[in-house]
Amino acid sequence: MRDTFRKFSHQIATVLGKPWAFIVALFIVLIWACSGPFFHFSDTWQLVINTGTTVITFLMVFIIQNTQNRDAKTIHLKLDELIRTNAAARNRIIDLEDVTDDEIKKLQDEFRAMRGKGGIT
Repeated sequence: MRDTFRKFSHQIATVLGKPWAFIVALFIVLIWACSGPFFHFSDTWQLVINTGTTVITFLMVFIIQNTQNRDAKTIHLKLDELIRTNAAARNRIIDLEDVTDDEIKKLQDEFRAMRGKGGIT
């Protein structure tokens, strides 16, 4: 089930991330707007676009979140591998995404101090 959803999410995100998908959505909105006079700008006419966009937005949140979570995990793993193989790197930075906000702030301050001393260019 998990792998099926991953494949589905990736495919949907890839397809709907194209410029033509935006053009199709814009075309649908234009057709809806142009149909307003025909339906006398009724409450039902407004409800059609409101319901459609709400349902699509609700579903897309899960698709986008899934693909972003997966991308973030893979980037973290790649960076961890680079840190692990670099002799000059500090291994305590591996799995940095799992530390507390206070620990991140301390590390950020440490890097700022290094930059101020000329340690980072």
